[in-house]
Amino acid sequence: MCARADRPARTDDPAGSLAAVLLARPGSPRRPLSRTARRSPNLSPGRFPRRRVIGIGRLVLAGAEVLALLGYFGYILGFKSFIVYNYFSYFTVQSAIAAVGVFIAAGIIALRREVDPPWLDWIRLLVTTYMIVSGIVFLAIVIQSSSRAYTMEVPWSTQLLHFWIPGIALVDWLTDTGKARLPWTTLAWVMLVPSIWGAFTLIRGALVRWYPYFFLDPKQVSGPLETVLYCVVAVALFTGIAALLTWSSRGWRGLKPPLPPLPARDEHEPGTG
Repeated sequence: MCARADRPARTDDPAGSLAAVLLARPGSPRRPLSRTARRSPNLSPGRFPRRRVIGIGRLVLAGAEVLALLGYFGYILGFKSFIVYNYFSYFTVQSAIAAVGVFIAAGIIALRREVDPPWLDWIRLLVTTYMIVSGIVFLAIVIQSSSRAYTMEVPWSTQLLHFWIPGIALVDWLTDTGKARLPWTTLAWVMLVPSIWGAFTLIRGALVRWYPYFFLDPKQVSGPLETVLYCVVAVALFTGIAALLTWSSRGWRGLKPPLPPLPARDEHEPGTG
């Protein structure tokens, strides 16, 4: 089956031929559902309970993200050098705020529709990539802090922001068997937000003498080459993780439940010719 060129193909069609078999009346000709009926995204009452579980889970995840953001704000509020607008300069905080909106939208759509629209899958891929990279970078900073003669605390809010919520978002992505078959051109958009954030952070840091991450601060690195090296590693992480998520939407069938085969058609059944 070929997909339309103007929209990504889906990895499955849960309302397709199986629904035609289930809705056919005994003793009547088995007529397949129309194209419009098969592709209708609206949920029917009492059907698709898994989507309702996913929708509620995404809304709960959005609430957990808000709780983590508030908890992290209260944690760093205790530092003497804390400045409110610096809090919103962290890439982790910005990606977490974006994730709240995405989780809420994805949860509501999951409660109302059988599958997510392609535009939501596209945004979910970007936000999930940003959260995972933030977690990996933070973990690297925590590990490296031991070699820089200082201890870095990891409170519960930080654990939620950097590890637990990104991990759950990744599981949500991998187990979503109805997501769009995203094109590889999606990778071209992954670095747009990090590039804008990086340019703004370097310019702002030079003006206010403060940087959210040590590898961007000229005083904490050996020179510009070290900063460039860290940035290259970050680009590789963004691109690599986004590529894996895109690949999983295009061809991975490991978590997709197979549809049962259709029953054999009776040649003597009325109306079948």
